[in-house]
Amino acid sequence: MPKIAVNGLELVYEETGQGEPLVFIHGLGSSHAMFEAEAEHFQNGFRVIRYDARGHGQSGKPGKYTLNDHIEDLRALLDYLQIDQAHILGVSMGSYIAQGFVLAHPERVEKLILVVSKSNGKTSSTQELIERYQEEIDGMDELETMAHLSQYMFHNLKAVGRWQADLAKLEKPLTLTQQAAANKALEGFDFRASLPSITADTLIISGTHDGLNPPERGREIASFIPGSRFVEFEKSGHAPNVEEPEKFLQVIGEFLEA
Repeated sequence: MPKIAVNGLELVYEETGQGEPLVFIHGLGSSHAMFEAEAEHFQNGFRVIRYDARGHGQSGKPGKYTLNDHIEDLRALLDYLQIDQAHILGVSMGSYIAQGFVLAHPERVEKLILVVSKSNGKTSSTQELIERYQEEIDGMDELETMAHLSQYMFHNLKAVGRWQADLAKLEKPLTLTQQAAANKALEGFDFRASLPSITADTLIISGTHDGLNPPERGREIASFIPGSRFVEFEKSGHAPNVEEPEKFLQVIGEFLEA
């Protein structure tokens, strides 16, 4: 996979298809591999760009970084690829990066898609969930903890389980130290006061059964961004792209083509 040097580290990316640029930004602890199905689908009409955010996947993993570092990495990647304007789709952590990017560089975003998102947080949603159910997971190791908390994160556990098993073959899990750094980067952001300035066409997608970033967080974003569209996936939790994949591709496709 191609690598570029940005802001003091190597960033890994993958590019397929031709057409208007469509950038996918993954969630916390994941990588560009989570968008295999989406890339295959949209590469027929778009120039699809996926990348591993700093601290994730095959990209560089510094011991400390910030959400603003993520935002400027995206800018540097688009500069390198000579992309002046793109459609940006971010999932969970990726949606925080996408919000920060459109606010910092509004002229570079044509359409914005925020999936299972929130506009502010004192810490990562994963850390919030762990703290909420601390009594239930007391004494469990990391794998046991995440397995137990899945019931509060997802609706279609079988589909998500298969997807996670497939991802495990493609992704190297973060160490506890790397995970801690990734969580730390998401502490204390709040975009609410600036969201009304967004002029890009915006779609917000939430899952009814999402205990990490529940639908009210998505509706809050929609209430701030003028003319934005909010869609709730009633049979999904924190992974609507996996739990209702056909609907996910259809809703996004229609939004991009509108």
